[in-house]
Amino acid sequence: MGFQRSSTPDKQKVQHVSSKAVNNDENSGVFSLASTASNLHDISAYSSWVVEHPSALGSFDKMMKAAKGKRIVVFLDYDGTLSPIVDDPDLAFMSNEMRAALRKVVTYFPTAVISGRSRDKVKGFVQLSNIYYAGSHGMDIMVPKSSELDESDMLFQPAKIFLPAIQEMRIVLEEIVRQIEGARVEDNRFCISVHYRNIAREEDYVILEEKVKSVIEHFPEFHLTRGKKVLEIRPSIEWNKGHALEYLLDTLGFSDSGDDVFPLYIGDDRTDEDAFKVIETRGQGFPIIVSSTPKDTKATYSLHDPSEVLTFLLRLARWRKASS
Repeated sequence: MGFQRSSTPDKQKVQHVSSKAVNNDENSGVFSLASTASNLHDISAYSSWVVEHPSALGSFDKMMKAAKGKRIVVFLDYDGTLSPIVDDPDLAFMSNEMRAALRKVVTYFPTAVISGRSRDKVKGFVQLSNIYYAGSHGMDIMVPKSSELDESDMLFQPAKIFLPAIQEMRIVLEEIVRQIEGARVEDNRFCISVHYRNIAREEDYVILEEKVKSVIEHFPEFHLTRGKKVLEIRPSIEWNKGHALEYLLDTLGFSDSGDDVFPLYIGDDRTDEDAFKVIETRGQGFPIIVSSTPKDTKATYSLHDPSEVLTFLLRLARWRKASS
């Protein structure tokens, strides 16, 4: 298991000493109490956070009352939302239960998946054809083939001009990660992800970060962002998941619908905050954060993990079926 980079010094300290306690029976009770106290503190902090960002399950009836008579449009992140976060990003499979729930949602609502993954990869995970897919954090958008748009209008790729430079960087980065055990490069077409979840030593992560930064210095039209155990290199264009949400609403014909449209966005990553901000600015809609720990967010509501996302999607589909 890779090292855990934590922003909470006290938690790091408890984890460090508890590992030593394995060989110190005399102090094991003390360390067990310290660990318990830390866990209780975490639970208390999360409970306080949920007061500010209520559970979307507990608030479901209230939310649907506000949405009654409106046109709900569903937006979803993939990793950490429709699938759990896993050590190997190639194995982040969506469960059959989640796919079935999503299929039901798509029956009643226009639905889009907006992911940092490449569009083709996330489509391969979801395996549903009647969905809008936006890969590379919204820089690669595909309209479902059932649309009346002709073939030339089915793709929107605002960062296409950067593809040659992205491939050049990918080759350099792949050579770098070969020298660092546990690191890997993922080609997400219009951005590059450098994963470090499986790096065992923190000093190796430091080396990796420095080398990635040195590569970017030679490509001033790109910048570095950070996700969950991943460094991401993206073109420096004014485009993110929030812009993708707005583009999709426009493509669906909802841009001038005003108060009639309720975008519902569920995501777990800091990149989803751009979409949350768009909904906040609109003044109408449901930004929902998926998180088991407290974090700063523009989201109004929360869900604890993908299993709660599954429950929410099923309830949403049942609610629409019963009200139609």
